[in-house]
Amino acid sequence: MKAAGSSPKGAHARDLEVRHRHLSIDGVRIFYREAGPADAPVVLLPHGYPSSSFQYRNFMPALADRWRLLAPDYPGFGYSDTPAGFPYSFDGYADLLDRFARELGVERYALYLHDYGSQIGLRLAIKAPERVAALIIQNGDIYEDELGPKYATLKAYWASPTPEGREKLREAVSEEGFRDEFVGEIDERLVERVPPDLWKLSWPLMTRERREIMVGLMEGLKENLAWFPRYQAYLREHRPPALIVWGPQDGFMPEGAARAYLRDLPDAELHLLDGGHWALETNLAEIVALSRDFLGRVHA
Repeated sequence: MKAAGSSPKGAHARDLEVRHRHLSIDGVRIFYREAGPADAPVVLLPHGYPSSSFQYRNFMPALADRWRLLAPDYPGFGYSDTPAGFPYSFDGYADLLDRFARELGVERYALYLHDYGSQIGLRLAIKAPERVAALIIQNGDIYEDELGPKYATLKAYWASPTPEGREKLREAVSEEGFRDEFVGEIDERLVERVPPDLWKLSWPLMTRERREIMVGLMEGLKENLAWFPRYQAYLREHRPPALIVWGPQDGFMPEGAARAYLRDLPDAELHLLDGGHWALETNLAEIVALSRDFLGRVHA
């Protein structure tokens, strides 16, 4: 058994560096970030909207001495391709994440569940529960009764999907809309911790085709609600070790959305942070420390 602070066999200083790579899956070029030794336990990092694997750029090297961290960009996001005919849905992305892991020879992993990544990661977990070693859950909602007030616009559109309502969704897929996603809800004293690169670099990658994909995913969130009971059943049945780290300053996923997980995972470790939806930007050191301690106990 390795000591708590030791590294996997063959770990070197270069393992702490994030590598930027590509692989091809069915002819689709997928960009991904990787850090850590090849023989280390794996942490899969599916990203959220409107970001990409970029959201994990600081988290990955902070754990790379003991874990192999893998963060792909989904098709239509970041630096991955946007192929015609790809199923741009949560099911499509979950299948892609499964293929991505298998292409890299990964059979077991911890999952970091955040934003859209929680929907994608939990679909993967349901598909192959034996491969899931642990969950880190950070602002990923799966309880309909705890959805926050910012869902109001989406709910109104779902109830009456008019062209005017769809245009409101499309207007949110903008540079200003992206900025609001990242800093629109957190306390002013926290805003300066959030780099504008998050929206300034994401927006130029948002082609007309990609904007339509983003709107389609927002529309698809209605059908996604039907998956919530399935996610909850998976948690109750399999009881994976879980760390919940949550920024309550979140109009989509407030504090109640975090506490709701304890209904199905009563043994989960819950930590409410002084931050919001993008807590890796404002509370990185806390999340790193909690994640290292947790993974060191359950996925070492």
